[in-house]
Amino acid sequence: MVGAIYGDIIGSYYEVHSTKNYDFEFNRNSTFTDDTVLLTAVCKAILADHSDISVFDQKRRAFEYAVQYKTFYRRYPHAGYGSMFISWAKDTELTIQHSYGNGAAMRVIPIGYAYNTLKQVLLQTKASCFYTHDHPEAIAGAKAVSGSVWLARNGKNKEEIKQFCEKQLGLKLNTSIKELRNIIVFDSRTKYSVPPAIISFLESTDYESAVRNAVSLGGDADTMACIAGGIAEAYYKFIPKNIHSFCSSKTDSTIKSVVKDFTEQFISK
Repeated sequence: MVGAIYGDIIGSYYEVHSTKNYDFEFNRNSTFTDDTVLLTAVCKAILADHSDISVFDQKRRAFEYAVQYKTFYRRYPHAGYGSMFISWAKDTELTIQHSYGNGAAMRVIPIGYAYNTLKQVLLQTKASCFYTHDHPEAIAGAKAVSGSVWLARNGKNKEEIKQFCEKQLGLKLNTSIKELRNIIVFDSRTKYSVPPAIISFLESTDYESAVRNAVSLGGDADTMACIAGGIAEAYYKFIPKNIHSFCSSKTDSTIKSVVKDFTEQFISK
């Protein structure tokens, strides 16, 4: 779980100071962003209610996710959210946004850990998108991410994960990292940022290389590294000590507490 948060932290500096250098330095000014905040909100929603849902329960469950998004936005209003999300979060009414941005995909890693079946993971993921990202592209990207985490932690290999993602996204994930570095620019739309993040994991050899692949594409670095790092941790089940040391002090007590509770209930048992 912390693999996604650490990816967000490591990538945060390079969201603004774009790099195509795989051997970039971990910058001391790195910090957690909205990716971490909303991922923590998803953890909180699951801790509050871990029950399975059916297709008929999705709107009720969507409300529970949305309440946590708004709650955590109010706690961390300056974490770097997109303008569309800010407008939604500030609205006293619970409206439905049709965003196709990558914000739905960056926060769903906990869902891939918390539920026992892939079917339930995908139902929960769709519910988590309902109020902020009610758009087929955003939902597909979020399902690709949460499903990849579920498959990875259940021992599936990269080819199986790749085939699942291609089915969800409706496109081939065959472009190499080297090729992507020549064409990627900053773009937070799901179809431009989620597939490269997944490829960053698929071409990795360990957790750190997945994050470095994602950041060095020169795009939406924090979100892409969050996604790649979240899947990579589920797959490799190991994060180097130097990354723990660099990142662990960069979140506050609230985030640490929620993630600790989530980890103890759904990952460490």
